[in-house]
Amino acid sequence: MKREGYLKSEFQMDKQFLREKIWRELEASGAAAFPKPIRGRIPNFVGSSEAARRLGSLPAYLSAKSIFVNPDAAQLAVREMALRGGKQLLMATPRLRHGFVLIDPAKVVDFRQAASIGGAFRHGRKVSPRGLKVDLVVEGSVAVDRMGGRVGKGGGYGDLEFAILCELGTVTEETPVVTTVHPLQIVARVPMEEHDVPVDYIVTPDQIIKTSRHYPRPSGIDWDLLPADALKQIPLLAELRKEHDHGCR
Repeated sequence: MKREGYLKSEFQMDKQFLREKIWRELEASGAAAFPKPIRGRIPNFVGSSEAARRLGSLPAYLSAKSIFVNPDAAQLAVREMALRGGKQLLMATPRLRHGFVLIDPAKVVDFRQAASIGGAFRHGRKVSPRGLKVDLVVEGSVAVDRMGGRVGKGGGYGDLEFAILCELGTVTEETPVVTTVHPLQIVARVPMEEHDVPVDYIVTPDQIIKTSRHYPRPSGIDWDLLPADALKQIPLLAELRKEHDHGCR
């Protein structure tokens, strides 16, 4: 599912050009890591484990009791670290088809396995984020800039996941948003739209960058950006749409 608003956006060609550039540079430099090819993915990168460890020194991470992390391979080490550190881990299922999964580290023996997509289903439980509080959001990125601009792989799911969490009050305007990337993924400027989620911190294997957070955050779901079949593909969205329509009467 691609969001119609993205497809119609005048920024799409610029965003895709940027994605292709980053994928090529990571491959050419030898910085791309399994799974390959990285084109069309949130790219895993050499040094992702070191970036995760550096994230572990960030005060916003240390104080967090519950974190949301994307399910991509580039952030596998972040998810494992969180579980080993006793943090509740909320993950989105691929393409949001099964909503969200919550993993309680107290019920996990093999943290590495539980941090994987397949392991999350075995060790976690499907939940509605309603009523949950997330203290930190970790996003996967293809490219970022120092003003907080971020672009994902192009499917729109990262932004949609964040919008759902905002809609349910699981995250707020004050919840820090972080991404871990290779230095080659930091660019001069990322084209940003109103529904795109900016980041507060960029973490590489070598440094933590606090962004200027130049861009506003989305405050919830922009229903006009979703294609007609989104409610069929994502049951949680259908449920939220019913509540939205009821509240508008």
